[in-house]
Amino acid sequence: MFDKTCKNLLVRGVNWIGDAVMTMPALRALRKELPDTKISLLVKPWVAPLFEKNPFIDDIILYEDKYTSISGKFRLSSVLKTKSFCSSILFQNAFDAALIAFLSGIPQRIGYNRDWRGFLLTDSIPFNNDDRKMHHIEYYLNILRQAGIDAEFSLPYIYLSLNERISARNILKGLKRPVIGINPGASYGSTKRWQPEKFAEVSRKIISDMDGSVVIFGGQSETGIAEEITSKSQISNLKSQILNKAGKTSLRELSSLISECDVFLTNDSGPMHIGYAVRTPLVAIFGSTDPELTGPVGIGNTVIRKNTDCSPCFKRTCDRNKMDCMDAITSDEVFDAIERFIPKNKAVFFDRDGTLCKDAGYLNSFDNLEIFKEVAGLMRLKDKGYKLIGVSNQSGIARGIVDEKFTREVNNIFIEQYCFDDFYYCPHRPDEHCPCRKPEPEMILKARAQHSINLKQSYVIGDKELDMLIAKLAGAKSILVLTGQGAESSNADYVAKDLDEAVKWILGNP
Repeated sequence: MFDKTCKNLLVRGVNWIGDAVMTMPALRALRKELPDTKISLLVKPWVAPLFEKNPFIDDIILYEDKYTSISGKFRLSSVLKTKSFCSSILFQNAFDAALIAFLSGIPQRIGYNRDWRGFLLTDSIPFNNDDRKMHHIEYYLNILRQAGIDAEFSLPYIYLSLNERISARNILKGLKRPVIGINPGASYGSTKRWQPEKFAEVSRKIISDMDGSVVIFGGQSETGIAEEITSKSQISNLKSQILNKAGKTSLRELSSLISECDVFLTNDSGPMHIGYAVRTPLVAIFGSTDPELTGPVGIGNTVIRKNTDCSPCFKRTCDRNKMDCMDAITSDEVFDAIERFIPKNKAVFFDRDGTLCKDAGYLNSFDNLEIFKEVAGLMRLKDKGYKLIGVSNQSGIARGIVDEKFTREVNNIFIEQYCFDDFYYCPHRPDEHCPCRKPEPEMILKARAQHSINLKQSYVIGDKELDMLIAKLAGAKSILVLTGQGAESSNADYVAKDLDEAVKWILGNP
């Protein structure tokens, strides 16, 4: 059982990008259970950027190439020993992970009993090919649960800064919308790669049928695949609608660019996991692997695979010299799946307290609910085709000040009486650093998936700087109303005295 008095914990991270993304819910669970513990993450340099802005870890230690030799392992162990870790949790399965923790003199070493390393662990978790029985997010959460840590399921989330998002937006701004990201590679092996000529066919249809654009992603080793797609798609004369970024991005840049795409088409690969972790609608193609184990999670994703008699085989190359599982997937069905995810609606997102109703502090009684009269005029937006959606921080729920049922009842008033299409709220405290709390854009991104929202044609109205920031992070326009806490904002696209003036501005700028 994990020693919860430990205040200095080392987590050994995993080596693959996709697996690293799937450990993020476990890191969040660790932070929730151990709010006062310093959590350090030991990872390879090529996955470390995924965790750079992650609020659930305090320190990133790089397992650099200079530590891979026998003498290097002793040098790394010496470095770790100086940090006086009292416990270690090993997400990585390898013998090496347990050896390093042992050589570092860490008193408690927790991990799966596999790869002949059980004698190096103080707390070994039974392993019976569990990585073939559960989704790998659950596989990592299970380590914590077996160690006595309460580990709730959550969705992986990559934290991107405003500057990173704006930089990606600027790179793509010259492309026609919709912008479809394409990831044709997969480092695992050829059995995970759909044919380049089929990616080329889909690319051609995106440009010719949708009048959209294509961005091709990939690593340095996949530049040839990207060039093959460009040449076979017969769209070289439409260079303004295709952007080849294969081999030209860092991991953070890749994540930011994927987040700015309208839809992301990908093989089962590391970038696929990045796709759902930045909440971009996703079409994933599976061949030799099983989406039940490593597929995309959350809403706004779809998997295309064929139930051939040999799939999933989990092999890197096909023994049959032809891949029936991939051959059976047509470019038409992939294009149709992409088309279903293209955002079709526009919306106006509203903060609640101070924007739709008087800010009563922590609103916890109908006696204190005062809805602004201008809310009735929001129907003018509905008449022009806008969806009305609420997005509200409600930390009073986690603080025990506000009953969650009451919050839902208040939100339902706007749905039932004022024709709102939906109302989202975050019940967490600020110190929980959840991705659904404004200014993080997860509530808006969830609404995009559920209501097919084109964020580039949408607005956010609120009375706080947080509302202006969530608009910028999501790529929507922002309006600050002077009916609540805020009096000015450097991030607002427009400042209105009330909702009525805000509506007039939107209708004047369709």
